[in-house]
Amino acid sequence: MPNRKKMRERGKIRLSEYFKELKTGDKVALKREKSVMGVGFHERMQGRTGTIAGKRGRSYIVKVKDINKEKTYILPSIHLKRIENKGEKKK
Repeated sequence: MPNRKKMRERGKIRLSEYFKELKTGDKVALKREKSVMGVGFHERMQGRTGTIAGKRGRSYIVKVKDINKEKTYILPSIHLKRIENKGEKKK
């Protein structure tokens, strides 16, 4: 995985990404924000999907199924992208 962003992705991170609210049970994709350092985001977590199990401080507890085990990660909201179910309607 390259350590740089593409040219069009560079620049200031939107503040709404830091302050977005996720609910317990939401499906999320783990996507590393490369411009944020020191969070402990390992590259093997990139691209996985999981569900929000709760909140701890400003970070979220995410449960991810890894083959036969369910693993728990604590990540800030900037690394999480909410996935909408096909049956779920937007409001």
